[in-house]
Amino acid sequence: MVIDYVPDQWLVESKSLKIFLGSFRNHGAFHEDCTIGIARRLVGELDPRWLRIGGYWYPRGGMPIDVFWQTGEPLADVWLPDQGVPTYRGRG
Repeated sequence: MVIDYVPDQWLVESKSLKIFLGSFRNHGAFHEDCTIGIARRLVGELDPRWLRIGGYWYPRGGMPIDVFWQTGEPLADVWLPDQGVPTYRGRG
């Protein structure tokens, strides 16, 4: 998961975010549902000015899944880094 956001009044502490994300470890849902569910819960709690999430799910059965979601157009005055996740190259 790569999460970029522009906070408004609330920041999420790194340990709290780690525990929150860990709660999805055995969550029985599709990758897309899990990624978008995480994004919507963060938006609901933090009410950020802008949020983008990239869920890079590594293969089970040889099929990588990348899920992207954002709250809207990026803010004009905010620098957004590349999410820096290399594309899947297969095994070996």
